[in-house]
Amino acid sequence: MGCRIVVLISGGGSNLQSIIDAAQAQQLGGGDVVAVISNKADAGGLQRAERAGIATNCLPHTDFSSREAFDAALQETIDQHRPDLVILAGFMRILTGGFVRHYLGRLLNIHPSLLPKYPGLNTHQRALDAGDREAGATVHFVTEELDGGPAIIQAKIPINAGDDAATLADKVLSKEHQIYPLAARWFAEGRLSLVASKAVLDEQELPQHGVIFNEH
Repeated sequence: MGCRIVVLISGGGSNLQSIIDAAQAQQLGGGDVVAVISNKADAGGLQRAERAGIATNCLPHTDFSSREAFDAALQETIDQHRPDLVILAGFMRILTGGFVRHYLGRLLNIHPSLLPKYPGLNTHQRALDAGDREAGATVHFVTEELDGGPAIIQAKIPINAGDDAATLADKVLSKEHQIYPLAARWFAEGRLSLVASKAVLDEQELPQHGVIFNEH
């Protein structure tokens, strides 16, 4: 059996699409997206999944009295699909510790900054405000620290004189679409794991920033 992947989304799902495309092109190392779950009924990514013939679930967080209640129901929904890997692709919820621990080592996120710089929101404006010369994205394992889990792979782009937060976001997103399927593939192939709070690829502990993506 290949690697069963469940993807969690809140929005349009462009990173989801890159993973679906990679799976359909047999570029996910035997990985297959078996379900897409959203906390928002109007998330465009749900239509992307339906077009690809992938099972969908919608679980509005507003239906639950607490974060813990929502996460418990979400966990139950995910586990019905027996995932080997859970991918957060623009899932705009801060997850509880119990949820993260349940999926520890098989839960990935992508963040639009060169972590550990700029966890949280408004990453591109913060990079501009700081006068940074480059921006980028990081795929990382999810731990209980927000955007603080060990990095797997980073892609960098130069910040040019005319860039604003919107142009940076577009350029970074195009890199996200390259590195997220790659990280999922490594996991599906059994090459990537979380060992003692460190990301390990091909039995080598990765540095703090993970692998630096190079297209060439």
